[in-house]
Formats: sequence, structure tokens, C-alpha cells
Amino acid sequence: MTANAASRLIQHYVDNFRRLPWRSGPGEPARDPYTVWLSEVMLQQTTVATVRPRFERFMARWPTIEALAAAGDEEILSEWAGLGYYARARNLIACARAVARRGGFPRTEAELRDLPGVGAYTAAAIAAIAFGENAPPVDTNVERVISRLEGLTSPARSAIERHLLELMQSSQPGDMVQALMDLGATICGPRQPRCDICPIRADCAAHASGRPGDFPTPRQRKARPNRYGVAWWVEREDHVWLVRRPAKGLLGGMAALPGTDWTEEPPVPGQQLASVRHVFTHFSLDLAIELRGEPVGDGWWHRLHTLREAGLPSLYLKAAEEVLRERRLAA
Repeated sequence: MTANAASRLIQHYVDNFRRLPWRSGPGEPARDPYTVWLSEVMLQQTTVATVRPRFERFMARWPTIEALAAAGDEEILSEWAGLGYYARARNLIACARAVARRGGFPRTEAELRDLPGVGAYTAAAIAAIAFGENAPPVDTNVERVISRLEGLTSPARSAIERHLLELMQSSQPGDMVQALMDLGATICGPRQPRCDICPIRADCAAHASGRPGDFPTPRQRKARPNRYGVAWWVEREDHVWLVRRPAKGLLGGMAALPGTDWTEEPPVPGQQLASVRHVFTHFSLDLAIELRGEPVGDGWWHRLHTLREAGLPSLYLKAAEEVLRERRLAA
């Protein structure tokens, strides 16, 4: 990208930037690293629309890294419920406590990578946005914009990082990164890019080709395998029995309905009340909810009319609500 094109991109960002609760505007002082870190963890594989209200709730409840580090695991996991990818929540807890012990966030990409759960992208994003370091955070939007700009069909991550670092020399690193992210999110989308209003289309190799949607070449998705499981519905006096899942593994540490392990073979049918299908990143799950008379495992009774306050992840909240829906239909 020429210096003139980079200047047009930054001016477009100044004029059109998305005002988000975890961001500073162009030219404003950088947000504190806690804010940047928390937002980046939440935004992994989750939309801005979903994250915005949840981020604001987290910040209202735990306004500093020290406050978050001092909170109990179950409090944080409960607040995270519904955001998905629950390993992020466990890493969030470990990282908050590590940062609190050391007295604050490290200021460089290399040091940030040593924190629990902080990978290459998150470390680079914090370093660039919070500390102004020339560190290249490559998300899907940045990769797509640079691939089209340079006419790359199957770019290696190192090539995207190299082009991004070149662009970051022309402005404040955080502004350039967020300008590219915004362009990818609002104009240079994966399908039907809006080249007619793009500020850098004159310098874009993909636009010049007449086939901008072909860059980069779409990745082939693997078919998801399917698994099966049973959750047990144990009810007593308008309360349902809940347990906590083991600390390690999928949905680790989260509140749940008791039940069987998830397997590749359908279970023997029992007294089924309802069933739901839930799609995880790497597999889909058919979960049957069956009636059971007595509590199973260590747990607690939770009022049915406050189930949304139980900290259930989406799978189990969906399962519980389906049981209650089937009951209303049968009444």
C-alpha cells in the first residue's frame, strides 16, 4: 500500500470509526491494557453485538484487573455463561491472577505471550492497541483486507504479518490495526465486498482483478462429527437439580444438568422429556433430556423461574427451556 493509500485509510477510520466501549477513538489516549485484553478475549469467535453488553456487565462488576483476580471462579464462570468457548473463561481467571501477582500487564508482545491463555494474536493486539508497539495482530478481517489489497489467494500468516508491519510504520500502530479491522467488518466483508465505497480500492489488486470475493481463497470446512448424550431432569417443588461439570474439559467448571458422557453412539432411550441439538466448534451434540427421580452427584436445587440466573451455558439453558416449553404445550 502506498503512503497516500494508508493516509486515506486512516482518514476513513477517523471519519467512520466504530465507537465501541473497549476502544479509544483515533488520536485519543490508548485504553488501559485490562480493557483491551478483556475485549479481545471476549471477541474470540464471538460477534461484537453479543460481546458489547457482556463486556459492559463485566466492567461494571469488575472494573480493574485486581477486582477480577479477587473474584471467585464460580462467580466469573457464571457471568461468562452464554458467551461460549468456556476455556476462555478459565484462561481469563488464570491470566487475571497472574497479572495481579506481577503488579500489572507487561508492555511488550514477547512478555505478554508468557501470560496464561494469551496467544500470539491477543499479545500483539494488546501490545499494539494499549502500548503502541509495532506488533502485528492478524484476525480474519485484517487477513482478508491485506490479502485483497496485495492480491494474495493463499497467504502464509508470516506474509500477512510482514505487510501489516509495513502499514503500521505510517501511523499509530493501534489506529492502523483498528482501521483495518473496521474496514474488514463494515466494507471489505467475506462476501460481496462494497468496493464502491472503499477508500483504498484504487490500490487494491483484488478490486483490479474484477473478482475481489475470490481473495483469499475460501477455506474448505470439514464436516462436523455428531455425538450423543443424556441429561437428567430431577425436579422437586419447583426446583431442578444442578451440578457443576469437572474443572477440565469442555464446559469445565460450568453449572449443568447432570447426565451421561457424550459418545458417538445414540443412548438407549429412557423416559424422554425433550431433546435439543447444539453445535460446538468441532462437533454437534444431540442431547436427550430424561426424567429421573433422585438427585445425581454433588449439586444444588435451583428455582425453575430463575434458571437464567443459574450461570448455565447455552447448551443446558436451551435444554431446560425446551423441557419447560414441552410442558406448557402439553398442559
